[in-house]
Amino acid sequence: MGWVALGRRAGGGGRLSSNLSLSFASLASSFIFTTLCVLTLALTLATLVRAEDIFEEGKSDKEILDNLLLSTRYDKRLLPPVQGTLTVNVSVLLLSLASPDESSLKYEVEFLLQQQWYDPRLRYSNRSRYEFLNAIHHHNDIWLPDTYFIMHGDFKDPLIPVHFALRIYRNGTVNYLMRRHLILSCQGRLNIFPFDDPQCSFAIESISYEQTAITYVWKNDEATLRKSPSLTTLNAYLIRNQTLTCPIKASWRGNYSCLKVDLIFTRDRAFYFTTVFIPGIILVTSSFITFWLEWNAVPARVMIGVTTMLNFFTTSNGFRSTLPVVSNLTAMNVWDGVCMCFIYASLLEFVCVNYVGRKRPLHNVVYRPGENPVTQRLPAVLSRIGILLASPLGTKKREGGNATTGGNEPNEIIACTNCGPNPCTHTATNGCAAECCFVQVRKKEPPHPIRVAKTIDVIARVLFPIAYSVFLVFFFYHYKGVS
Repeated sequence: MGWVALGRRAGGGGRLSSNLSLSFASLASSFIFTTLCVLTLALTLATLVRAEDIFEEGKSDKEILDNLLLSTRYDKRLLPPVQGTLTVNVSVLLLSLASPDESSLKYEVEFLLQQQWYDPRLRYSNRSRYEFLNAIHHHNDIWLPDTYFIMHGDFKDPLIPVHFALRIYRNGTVNYLMRRHLILSCQGRLNIFPFDDPQCSFAIESISYEQTAITYVWKNDEATLRKSPSLTTLNAYLIRNQTLTCPIKASWRGNYSCLKVDLIFTRDRAFYFTTVFIPGIILVTSSFITFWLEWNAVPARVMIGVTTMLNFFTTSNGFRSTLPVVSNLTAMNVWDGVCMCFIYASLLEFVCVNYVGRKRPLHNVVYRPGENPVTQRLPAVLSRIGILLASPLGTKKREGGNATTGGNEPNEIIACTNCGPNPCTHTATNGCAAECCFVQVRKKEPPHPIRVAKTIDVIARVLFPIAYSVFLVFFFYHYKGVS
């Protein structure tokens, strides 16, 4: 029994020693785990201290950017981690405008395109003395919007190699500025050239990110473009501009954010008036001078007609060579055609006058020179008016107007056929009944050819200037109203 009890005591002691060993092991593991945590925390704090030390005063922007753009904390292939859609604010500053010539539909536009967005990965400590970091040399290491231009002509190489700026502010705002030089293919109404106002448009949008990822907006909701104080123009007359969002119907990709710029130009009207219209008016009116020359002044009238026609051809052809070639009728074609018709008509008028004036007169009619062909027939017209007033119709009218008057007046001159083989005129109370009296119109003799030629010249002096004046008023009023 004693041995049994001793064995039992020995077994209980073994269990106690095993429990103690387990307790020591757990304490050791806890101590080791705690030590590792402390070391990790210390290492983390040391790292943070070193990271904040990067932004201390005296560090360069290159050192700050090198730390911000470490591959372990920044990946330029990923969009900035913002809530919702990334908003890119856009603004445009016009620098210069140019056009190759007045009749061109291509305009060169130089401008600064500014894009601004927020990237929280690029925030840095406020203890830095830099308000912004110049990241021009880290251009290839930072995420940038893949903005491209649509609805334009061609790009023009920049005049200087550095044509962009990249700034990163303390709160993570990125400001990206690009200088661009575009040759825009514009749209104009050539049917009313040069009274049209060409419109040039270009748009920007993302090439790969849809509208759910990136949204372009005009900065400060600006409705027009900003212009540089040193804006220069060369043959480019900008009258207005507007900034807007691309309409869905005009966009070839409706699920991408798009912004549009419209530039409306006008043409120099003074250039066309001094080069085309005023010289054309002078040449056409110069051809009208022949109407005031003698009908038989052949050398002078031929020289004026042919010279004005050749000069107008030379002027119009020289200017037309610089115009854009179109298949439809333009305002310049109308101007050239009508002016040429007036010059040619004045030349034809001289031919007709010369031909009529050289014809042989009929019935040996004698032309008395020095008489005006218009006023020469005035006495005959007045005599006809007097005979008409002396007719029975005039008498009846007077009787109706005065009831006390009976019969014809004693001194009233009438014409009748009862006086003999030849009709005569005498007073109403001189042996001729009033009922047989009528107005006898003397058969007029045929006019002399020279008189007809001079009459044609007199009519042309009035008709041609009036017709050309009507055309000028209609031309400028119509095309100016259409524009």
